[in-house]
Amino acid sequence: MRFLNIIKVALRALRRSALRSILTALGIIIGVAAVIAMVSIGNGAKSQVEASIASLGRNIITVFPGTSTTGGMRGGWGTASSLTVEEAGAIRDEIPGVVAVSPEMRDRSQILANGLNWNTQILGEDVSYLDIRLWPMMDGEMFTELDVRGATKVCVIGQTVVDKLFAGSDPIGQSLRIRNLPFKVVGVLAPKGFNFFGSDQDDVVVVPYTSHIKRIARRPNLNSILIQAQSPELMARIQQDITDLLQQRRSGREPDFTVRNQQELAEAATATTKTMTVLLGAIAGVSLIVGGIGIMNIMLVSVTERTREIGIRLAVGAHGRDVLMQFLIEAVILSVLGGALGVLLGVGASQLVSKLNNWPVLVSTASIFGAVAFSAAIGVFFGFYPARKAAQLDPIEALRYE
Repeated sequence: MRFLNIIKVALRALRRSALRSILTALGIIIGVAAVIAMVSIGNGAKSQVEASIASLGRNIITVFPGTSTTGGMRGGWGTASSLTVEEAGAIRDEIPGVVAVSPEMRDRSQILANGLNWNTQILGEDVSYLDIRLWPMMDGEMFTELDVRGATKVCVIGQTVVDKLFAGSDPIGQSLRIRNLPFKVVGVLAPKGFNFFGSDQDDVVVVPYTSHIKRIARRPNLNSILIQAQSPELMARIQQDITDLLQQRRSGREPDFTVRNQQELAEAATATTKTMTVLLGAIAGVSLIVGGIGIMNIMLVSVTERTREIGIRLAVGAHGRDVLMQFLIEAVILSVLGGALGVLLGVGASQLVSKLNNWPVLVSTASIFGAVAFSAAIGVFFGFYPARKAAQLDPIEALRYE
């Protein structure tokens, strides 16, 4: 038989037992739908985490204080206070591939304005901070390099601070008090929302780092140093160069700092979602195996029911490979059709889950093609044995079968 004729015979055979064919394909339909839905939900969660990490900035490397030892007492990470403004300048000037550097000071403080008060985070940063964080201004402007050099009492504020202290009024040009010092509001940051760690990024007041050092914290050492690399490919090299530079400036003393890059943070943050996506996909994939076993079972029953038909075909000149191909194609058709319907059901189910629970979902083309290809492979794998059994029937015995 020619291949086209084999397909026609296979389709005719499936059509004769339409209900049984549908029920057989149901296992594949449910399996593929479950895989698509689970992987889409997992990918959606992963994309949400990645977007939250991306909101922190682009190509960021951060230097944190390390451990400290005082009189035999050893503190944990972050207790050392040896990072300096000079070191931040050395990183900017001496390491190639560094685009921007912002010495960073951090404190929480009660702030007052318009007879209201609010406890918020006070950040001391350089003018390049907004470029590093990819943070646009919604109103006003960022403080200038002159403000940084002169330790001017100016600030930009986040939307949460606006809502708490300046609701119903324009904050630009008004003053707020930080530790009883008046700071003029020169700009309002565009809203960013909560980050991956659950912190409100808009609940912040940003001042020049020199103002923070001299007027607010009154301590010389930095809480951290933010560095922006020119490209992701340079981050590993720049990270190592920063480590070498800072260690050289410490004259070989035990490192009291740690250097982390954004890629490490992103990998750590998405590791859990990746694992959960794989586990959900694997669990859903079990139903595909069950569906394949159902196809094998039905095809074996079909071989038994159609023994005389097979015997007649062999007796009139059909080859064993023609019979093998016919039953194999029947199994593959059931799997592929089940896979296609499963894709539609899976995409619909994932969108329904997204709307009902407000979960992010991301249906990837790779998962769709992968599920269909896997269902076709299941049809070949589980359909081969029944097809081979049909092809090996003895024509005389098959014609005698009742």
